[in-house]
Amino acid sequence: MSRMLSILYLYVLGLLAGTSELRAFATEVSHGAQYYGNETNLVLSEDLNSPFPYDFPNYKHLDNLFPMPACNGLVLEEATVDYLQNAMKEGQLTSTMIALCYLQRIYQTNEYTNAILELNPDVLEIASTLDAEREVGQIRGPLHGIPFIVKDNIATKDKMETTAGSWALLGSIVPRDAHVVARLRQAGALLLGKATLSEWADMRSSEYSEGYSARGGQARSPYNLTVNPGGSSSGSAGAISGNLCMFALGTETDGSVINPAERNALVGIKPTVGLTSRAGVIPESTHQDTVGTFARTVRDAVYTLDAIYGIDLRDNYTLGQEGKVPPGGYSQFLTNSRALQNATFGLPWQSFWTLASEEQQASLLGLIELIRGAGATVINGTELPNHQTTVSPDGWNWDYGTTRGYPNESEFTYVKVDFYNNIKTYLAELQNTDVRSLEDIVQYNYDNDGTEGGTPNVQPAFASGQDSFLASLATRGIMNSTYYEALSFCQRSTREDGIDAALKNNGRQLSALLVPPDVAQTYQIAAQAGYPMITLPASVNSSTGMPFGLALMGTAWSEAELVKWASAIEDLQLKWNSTYGRSKPKWYGYKQRNIPVLNL
Repeated sequence: MSRMLSILYLYVLGLLAGTSELRAFATEVSHGAQYYGNETNLVLSEDLNSPFPYDFPNYKHLDNLFPMPACNGLVLEEATVDYLQNAMKEGQLTSTMIALCYLQRIYQTNEYTNAILELNPDVLEIASTLDAEREVGQIRGPLHGIPFIVKDNIATKDKMETTAGSWALLGSIVPRDAHVVARLRQAGALLLGKATLSEWADMRSSEYSEGYSARGGQARSPYNLTVNPGGSSSGSAGAISGNLCMFALGTETDGSVINPAERNALVGIKPTVGLTSRAGVIPESTHQDTVGTFARTVRDAVYTLDAIYGIDLRDNYTLGQEGKVPPGGYSQFLTNSRALQNATFGLPWQSFWTLASEEQQASLLGLIELIRGAGATVINGTELPNHQTTVSPDGWNWDYGTTRGYPNESEFTYVKVDFYNNIKTYLAELQNTDVRSLEDIVQYNYDNDGTEGGTPNVQPAFASGQDSFLASLATRGIMNSTYYEALSFCQRSTREDGIDAALKNNGRQLSALLVPPDVAQTYQIAAQAGYPMITLPASVNSSTGMPFGLALMGTAWSEAELVKWASAIEDLQLKWNSTYGRSKPKWYGYKQRNIPVLNL
């Protein structure tokens, strides 16, 4: 969308919001445009007398390329949910004002990072309704009026598309909101739009450009636009890190929440499989899919988790949480650094830490010394007994069993079967589409080779074409003995013979495992187990400018414990005002558009 059209769009949305205050505010937000006449006879002058610092990035000031404008005089950059709620309570902001400010931020930056795939055309009408509720004292909870986005594989029953980034599903109509979206709407949160992602959430290809989809293009990290932004929830993470929104939902089968969160200096919560419903989410594997949260602080991520978890009869995995989740949600477990005096953490050194770079080891161990100094006990060498046969020492590889000659010990053996069956079930409920099976998707990609890259090396983002789709197609969804052997092996090796064994620590129970999530094997183990992880911002790589994190890993349904320890560590980081934590994006390579992105 052109700059002047974006300005006009913001102004018209302000008019639709109805009040003179909001009309004036929409005009103020729309930098550089001069308005003459009345509402029905609008003339715009395209003269922009002051292009810097907000409307164009100033290449002479690379240290401050995309400063965020104030929102009605208040600082919105790096704001928290509580800060915005207080501003609305005091009458300094409304939900409509906040939405307009985030829309302007999107127009300021999205041509560079491409985090937002689609905007909700009803966003200001919904915001106005939420503001009206607030005026009469009806506040639904901490997320009332707070803008959020969801990954484009999460269904929304509105005017927006749900396509997993593929042109194949454009125009299809979902039967209902995904359960997690419905829960957020009930909580009063304001759906701003859809986020870009790796097409089909990384299921289609083994060699691909992370964050790319045919419909959405290449999502990029605001820290370094040339390198892997983390995925597959790339846009969800990039948007929150670049301050385009307050919080986001992503999905994970194997790393797609934790990886983009830690590569964008965010808090990412990947819940136990079954804590958040997958109903209405374009699936990969019923055994590993989960919906997680992205935010800039632990508290904001937990507010989101509280809004979306719960039993949903459309997803029988959620029935497993009965009696295993705390009454009253997870926000009650947020705490401060004093709690660390009662913590005992384990470092699985040989399992994960030796695979981290020397720079990351040095930085993360410095943070761990702070944690130890706050009173926590940290025990090294708390290994996962089966880590050598579960994940590759050479990096992320979900077909590692087959690589070793044992397909009956491979994660991909059952994931590719699950996908064949799960996607057929999902597609069956869609209206207004003739795409009903994986066969249809594969054929569509061949028929549209230039955009969808069904054939290898036709589309630069999909070097291997759709080879993972073809592997899934070859299974015909048959759950044979090899399927069940692989599922049993991976779950046993990562659960009782993996994470649980490490946590038991030969009889000295640990509070959690501390792991370096930039090492992909960490979240791969948790993914196969279906166990939760939380990642925290820690530092930035000196060579690439890309962040990395420190993650906490626990057993099934241990989110309350992980929230407690994650919030305590975050509080410690803030109290020490240390270099160990979140830093703002630097937008390195902001004019570069390489595809594929660099895997650095």
